Amino acid sequence: MIMWIKGLPRIFSVGERLTLIPADSTAGRALVTVIAIMTFLATLTGGSAILVREASRDWSATAAREMTIQIKPVSGRNAEGDGKKIAQALQDIPGIEDARLFSREESARLLEPWLGSGVDLGELPVPTLVVVKLQSASPSTLTTLKDRVRQISPAAVVDDHRGWVQRLERMTGALVIVALMVLGLVLTAMGLAIAFATRGAMAGSREIVSVLHFVGASDHFIAREFQRHFLRLGLRGAAFGGLASIIIFLLSGWLTSRWSADPAGEQIEALFGQFNLGGSGFLTIGFIAAMMAMLTGHISRKVVYRQLRRVG
Repeated sequence: MIMWIKGLPRIFSVGERLTLIPADSTAGRALVTVIAIMTFLATLTGGSAILVREASRDWSATAAREMTIQIKPVSGRNAEGDGKKIAQALQDIPGIEDARLFSREESARLLEPWLGSGVDLGELPVPTLVVVKLQSASPSTLTTLKDRVRQISPAAVVDDHRGWVQRLERMTGALVIVALMVLGLVLTAMGLAIAFATRGAMAGSREIVSVLHFVGASDHFIAREFQRHFLRLGLRGAAFGGLASIIIFLLSGWLTSRWSADPAGEQIEALFGQFNLGGSGFLTIGFIAAMMAMLTGHISRKVVYRQLRRVG
């Protein structure tokens, strides 16, 4: 037995820390890469969910403060004249910031993406539009507005965008749920990778673990050493992945600001804002990265405990 112990690799000496696993190995570098990729995907998913949620709030707030009144063309009535009367009458209602009649040219520009340019709207039953901006969408203001519009033109239809806002909120909720599901899959995949890596490390250090048991080391002591090793790997991988995600968001924000003058850039900015996560967004990325690192150490500790109990 003594000769067998002397033939084992030196694992520690006086004044040195215990080293069960090589600090720098091919398996360790591979695991750092896997953790970095998983952290990058997790933080990218979380940051994208935050962007969508913030953009949805901006859209909903804007839509809730606007209403559209459509005056359909009816024989015997002047739709444009009714629109002017409605826009003028709504100016005096408390809670309404502005009411503006859309001209024929503005309506034509709105229809250009679908009908093309140069279309004569006089030949089409296009409704006249009045856009109303609200200071507060109180029920009394909405009731007064609808009564005033009904008195002026029975052919007018008031759209308070409520249905559109509800659909937008449902869509945003579904996207956030999908993001959480993706995050869960990433965490599951990373957990499996860490579990297999821990088992491989234990198999490679089986003789050293046996010696430690022989000299009286507890399972808690051995599991703690494995946890420290994998926690260091997790911190390195999570730092790389989180930093890469932050760089992607900062670069996207910079490119969006550069392209905002183009029509495509305006559409992207209208949909997602300026890709500016803000302080809370970057804190969320940091939290996810830290969680990935802590999860690495926790899973390795649990796997080591389970393997030691089976051996024991």
